[in-house]
Amino acid sequence: MEMGGSISHGAVVAREYGIPAVVGVAGAIEHIQDGQLLRVDGSTGTIVLLEDEAKPEQLQSL
Repeated sequence: MEMGGSISHGAVVAREYGIPAVVGVAGAIEHIQDGQLLRVDGSTGTIVLLEDEAKPEQLQSL
């Protein structure tokens, strides 16, 4: 999620469903397009665009 924090609605719902979530990712809308595959690591707060996996670029939460 581009906006929000650890107690935002999206983060709380993700915890309830046991799915990884990363909040506070500045510029997420500019970098992530519909249909792209992502690897989300909620423990480290990183998102890797799988199409760009050969590139070292990662999006990180603030």
